[in-house]
Amino acid sequence: MKNKEEIVQPFEINGQIVHAGESKTILLDTPKLYDWTLTHMPIHVVHGKNPGPVLVVTATIHGDEINGVEIVRRFMKRQELHAISGTLVIVPIVNMYGFISQSRYLPDRRDLNRFFPGSKKGSLALRLAALLMKEVICKATHLIDMHTGAINRFNIPQIRGDMSVPEIKKIAEAFNPLVIMDHVTIAGSLRASADDHGVATILYEAGEALRFDELSINIGVDGILNVM
Repeated sequence: MKNKEEIVQPFEINGQIVHAGESKTILLDTPKLYDWTLTHMPIHVVHGKNPGPVLVVTATIHGDEINGVEIVRRFMKRQELHAISGTLVIVPIVNMYGFISQSRYLPDRRDLNRFFPGSKKGSLALRLAALLMKEVICKATHLIDMHTGAINRFNIPQIRGDMSVPEIKKIAEAFNPLVIMDHVTIAGSLRASADDHGVATILYEAGEALRFDELSINIGVDGILNVM
């Protein structure tokens, strides 16, 4: 029988409970568009039977940076996920608005990755950023945020993070990318806000917008597993 300190408590997102040893997909209601159209942010949770850290993987903050969606799709098929300790939270499409329209930006042309940590009131960007921070990021111990280069600009697979933080340096090296960049955070970015909340955060940047790149995808899948 497990001691009390070893009992894994249920994991909660948006009022939905995931018990130890369970996996669940949660649809988080995102702010309505100006014509009252409702969209959802899919969140996949794998809650291990044993205690451990909470790793969050986010992708498509910029709606046209689609490599992360395919990385997540392949990663979720890995058998290793059935025996994890701790909790894995995957958000394959943060910016569903931009993803649907194949645009980097939100419908009002704002760049979501400049509006964190967000606010309950204000623009669509502020409200979406606040929702992600409250329901997901603030519950994490570690974060991998996945990006690509811009349209027609291919970025070599790389990890960016603040290498002066030992835990960030540790997971950056574990990811085993082609390049590691000691990179300062940008004000208003998800990485900056996560760092401010004590979440060890790295950013994976690889490939280009609106294109799948096999090398970038394979390195991304292996990198997440290496960090775990």
